[in-house]
Formats: sequence, structure tokens, C-alpha cells
Amino acid sequence: MDLRINKERLLQRLAQLAQIGAIPGNGVCRLALTDDDKAGRDLVVSWMRELGLTITIDQIGNVVATRPGQEAGPPVMTGSHIDTVATGGRYDGNLGVLAGLEIIATLNDNNIHTRYPVAVAFFTNEEGARFHPDMMGSWVFRGDFPVEKALAAVGIDGTTVGENLERIGYAGPVPCGSQAVKAFVELHVEQGPVLELDGVQIGAETGVQGMSWREYAVKGVSNHAGTTPMHLRHDAGYGASAIATAARALALDMGGHQVATVGSIKLIPGLVNVIAKEARLTVDLRNTDEALLQQAEAQMSAKIDAIAKAEGLDITSRSLARFEPVVFDPDMIDLVTQTAQDLGLSVKSMPSGAGHDAGLIAPMAPTAMIFVPSVNGISHNVNEYSAPNDLENGANVLLQVLLQLANP
Repeated sequence: MDLRINKERLLQRLAQLAQIGAIPGNGVCRLALTDDDKAGRDLVVSWMRELGLTITIDQIGNVVATRPGQEAGPPVMTGSHIDTVATGGRYDGNLGVLAGLEIIATLNDNNIHTRYPVAVAFFTNEEGARFHPDMMGSWVFRGDFPVEKALAAVGIDGTTVGENLERIGYAGPVPCGSQAVKAFVELHVEQGPVLELDGVQIGAETGVQGMSWREYAVKGVSNHAGTTPMHLRHDAGYGASAIATAARALALDMGGHQVATVGSIKLIPGLVNVIAKEARLTVDLRNTDEALLQQAEAQMSAKIDAIAKAEGLDITSRSLARFEPVVFDPDMIDLVTQTAQDLGLSVKSMPSGAGHDAGLIAPMAPTAMIFVPSVNGISHNVNEYSAPNDLENGANVLLQVLLQLANP
């Protein structure tokens, strides 16, 4: 069927949503369950209502809007998230949700009725920027993460998920883990440079990297920076720096798809002339292979033990998030690939380096992802940008994929 989405309508919605939580440089700060997140949710839900969709909200605040099919049953679902990091752009997550609404609008415009229902969802706290773990909403939606534990999660401001859901009016009645899905497809900007560098228009994701997030508390002894001999120090700041250096060396030594990032370091007391008595830092390890990810975790643990012993430090840790690598359904990958080719678009099979809601939904339903290029590979940054024609291409691939899944 020669059916296409309305590019201008999609761009207009992206721009309108981006005004909520707008920050200098064309970026967006809309942390999960803040007042700005409420305003964004309210706007998206208003568009869902205008499209005549049936809206449900579950206990963790996930919103699912469904267009009925000619037959009852679980929906073919698309969607993503609308929360952002503190220095985010307008495309990450938002494209997947608003492209889903654009597809519903296109079906409505053309009076097309699908055999099975089609649903658009946005999931709570995908980014994990305010509450740990990330991908919280989709994990709870799947039913494998207890809703009580998620609601009790304490954010960076000391408040809980549960109290904020109540405060913004998105503590829904639908039990988590109770909604079945026939198939799930998520459209997303790549957030990396591969498609642009290769000159390819569409990415057909083969899966999502496994992820291990840990926070380390390093305890030493605070003392004078000028009078304490180097061999008598128990320097928490040095310990944190050594951990960061070890993480980088580990990733370079392992090679392949192994990556390691220290994204947050805090020193206490944080004074120029005082040896730090305490440090807190995070280590993010990722790999497409579970055995290699476990190897990286074990090596990192051994390196940290050696650092603690050498400097006379007490180093403890806690897990912030842990997800095994996910492999998407081969038939779904083939469907995305063939659909893109049928539309005259170049396509590349590739793994996702970032975590996505689709990775959490994959164990409960056949799942695929569609990537479009990110200019200069930039994301989680106010300079995040994907060209309008690329957004249109991705949405048209999503449209045709959903039509084939909903009309087998």
C-alpha cells in the first residue's frame, strides 16, 4: 500500500513537545515525574484523545493508547519514552512516541481499519536520570520488576517514584504486568555515528547491549594536602581516579563491543588543599555478549580490590542496574529490513549500544527496532539532531511494518 505519514505534522508535534522543559541551545530537560514531565504527558495524552484512542495508565504511570482492530486481542504496539536527561535533545524517545501517534493519525485520515488493534505507549523513567534503574516503566510493564520496589525508588532529590506519580496524577489503576502485546516495534534515533558515517538511511537493530551499572563508595582519610607524605596517604580521590583509569584500560584491553564509562565522580570534602576522605563514582560496563560482560565485571572487581589494598582504602559498591544483552526476533529484523528495502531505503543490521524500552519488552513479545541517523552521532546533548527526511523515512518504515503486523 502506497501510504505515507505527514512529515510536517510529525515535525510540528516534535517541536511543540520540545517546548516543555526547553533549555538553552535547543535542548530539553524533562526529568521523569517532574512538573515538566507532567506537562509533557498531558500534552501527549491530549493528542491521544484527539485521535480517538482508548487510554490506560498502569500503576507505574505507563500510558498505553489503543486503536481497536476488527478482531479483539493483544495489540501490535509501538512507542518509547518522553522523559529526557538533564541536557537532552528533542528526538531521543520522543520520536518513537510521536511517530506512533502520526501513524494512528495517518490510519484515521485514510479510514484504514486493521485486523488487530494498534497501540502507542510511553513508558515511565526510561532514562534513569532521576530514579534508578533506567527502563523502569517497561521493566515493570513486563512484570519482572516488582511495582512495589519501583514505587519505593528514591530519586536524586530524595523523593520517591510513588509519591511523584501521585503528585502529578499518573498513578494509574491498571495492574502492572497485566497487558499482553502481540508484537512491539520501536523507532529511535541511532544516538551514534554508524549510519551517518556509512551513508545508510535505516538501521535494523539485531539487539541491545547488556548493561551493568554500579556505584562505588571509596573511603579514605582526610588530611592536609601539603604536609602528608605521599606514602602515608589513604586518598579517596586517587582511588576514584584509579578506578576510572582501570575501567578505560579494561575496555581497551578487551576490545570488541566492550565499553566502559565513569560518568559521575564526587569528592568529599571537595577542597583544593585537602586529601579527599570519601569519593562516590559510577561505572557503566556494556557488552553485546553476556559472558564477556560478566568477564568485564569480574576483572573490574579484581582491579578495584587491588586499588583498595594498595592505597589502604575501604571500597564498597551497589548495583544501580543490570540487564543482560537482548537479541531481537529474527523474523522481526527481517521484516524491518525488507520493508525498508521495499521503500527504496538503504538498511544496515546493527546492535544498539544504548538501552531501550524495546529491550525490556522483547522477552514478552516479538520485538524489533528501527534506527534513523543522528548527525555527528550526538545524543543526550542539546545538539542532538536528525534530519527531517530521515525522521520521515523511519516513520514510514514503522508505518508499513505495523500495517503488516496488524494485518497478517
